[in-house]
Amino acid sequence: MRSDPTERFSSRVEDYQRYRPSYPEEVIAFLERECGLTAQSRVADIGSGTGLLSELFLRLGCEVVGVEPNADMRAAGARLLAGWPGFHSVAGRAEATTLPGGSADIVSAGQAFHWFDACAARSEFQRILKPDGWVVLVWNERLVSAGFLADYEALLHRYSADYAQVDHRRVDDAAITRFFAGGPWRAATFPNQQHFDWQGLRGRVLSSSYAPLNCEPLLEALAHLFETYQQAGQVSFLYETKLYIGQLAP
Repeated sequence: MRSDPTERFSSRVEDYQRYRPSYPEEVIAFLERECGLTAQSRVADIGSGTGLLSELFLRLGCEVVGVEPNADMRAAGARLLAGWPGFHSVAGRAEATTLPGGSADIVSAGQAFHWFDACAARSEFQRILKPDGWVVLVWNERLVSAGFLADYEALLHRYSADYAQVDHRRVDDAAITRFFAGGPWRAATFPNQQHFDWQGLRGRVLSSSYAPLNCEPLLEALAHLFETYQQAGQVSFLYETKLYIGQLAP
């Protein structure tokens, strides 16, 4: 497993683009109500990856700068979003975006904040945000309920040596409070789901940064799990899309 978090996804780009979930449209409606998001808003999407979150903002009409440190992920995002004239892609990271100061109405991060150096990222976000700008942090959190989802979770713990260390669930309310450093923030949740045949389930697990490079034992166990729980050739992932919004204290 690569130690540099910005390089962990280099061998997983195709699976990530095909099998990772996007975000509910309700996220944009919420940001319009609560953050004043409009089609004229300029968004800096940090850790933009293959462009899943950026695309939601682009559909509204926003101008979006995708900041992504991984060259392979950045190229995949540029291909996906090539038809959107409002999308611009730059090589950078949360702690050093390369963007001009005071240039963003919204700084967003989808499925990425847990990789950041939170203190350094906060300073950089303060620099690039306009006065009264907003930070938007989003995760699709896979639910763990009895049956397939619980057994899938157990499988990850069994076959992935660092799953517990890189799982974004480590970011709790206390971590969010520390990040906003006394600035106001609030949370919202939305339901989300995916349905997979065997090929999709295989791609979904291989899209994960914690999937071991020697993955055959994991895939054998996964195939058994699929056969145990599939109905009409499919299994389902249920998610809670977690959204944190806030303004950074000076």
